[in-house]
Amino acid sequence: MKLFLDAQRYIDTSQPLDISLGLSNTPSNPRAWYVDPPTFEPVRTEHYTGSVAEGGSVNFRDIFFNPHGHGTHTECLGHITKEVHSINEKLQEYFFEAQVISIEPITRENGKDSDRVITLEQMKAQDIKKEALILRTLPNSTEKRTMNYSDSNPAFLEREIAAYLIEQGVKHFLLDLPSVDRESDGGELAFHHDFWEVPQNPNHERTITELIYVPNSISDGEYIMNLQVAPFENDAAPSRPVLYKVEQK
Repeated sequence: MKLFLDAQRYIDTSQPLDISLGLSNTPSNPRAWYVDPPTFEPVRTEHYTGSVAEGGSVNFRDIFFNPHGHGTHTECLGHITKEVHSINEKLQEYFFEAQVISIEPITRENGKDSDRVITLEQMKAQDIKKEALILRTLPNSTEKRTMNYSDSNPAFLEREIAAYLIEQGVKHFLLDLPSVDRESDGGELAFHHDFWEVPQNPNHERTITELIYVPNSISDGEYIMNLQVAPFENDAAPSRPVLYKVEQK
């Protein structure tokens, strides 16, 4: 089906571009923050077994996972505030004009180690003009789909980028990393705090979506994004961002 954005532009809803990572109970499930893989277990009681393979009438499984550590998730300011604000309450719109950009982090020495960093200068070189910004880091290996990022010091962003994105009108920031901040930063979470302006002027509208995957078949450019988030009353929840290419009539 074609949905027209205006007299000349439309999207084809039959051509979705899913940039989320699914959740599975396998060792290949992506993860971060030192969590074990998700577990899917049939409910077993004296009354029934929740597994058809084990003789039950239906599959009825308990699932244990962590929204931040097990795949694509969207979070609100409640991630860093004393009061646990709910992403289900804060995200009330689901379609956005979006932009995909690709940047290769630079390598920066950090004492005995080295960091891979997205810099403010690199971000300013992009023509950012949409309220939803999707960052694909380079190189873009399919290993991102199954990566265990724990204790690997993944790439992260300079904190100054947060204020710049706000200046550019970005409300929803998505990236293919486990965090906008450095894995080990002493609990500072500088980018998170600056983007949500916590504690000085807490912003309840902006969201951060982490651990996406943008295939190489998706070009940099402008899209319409549908951001669907599981209705958990929690600071973060599993999410499914889907892009649609903007076509001309």
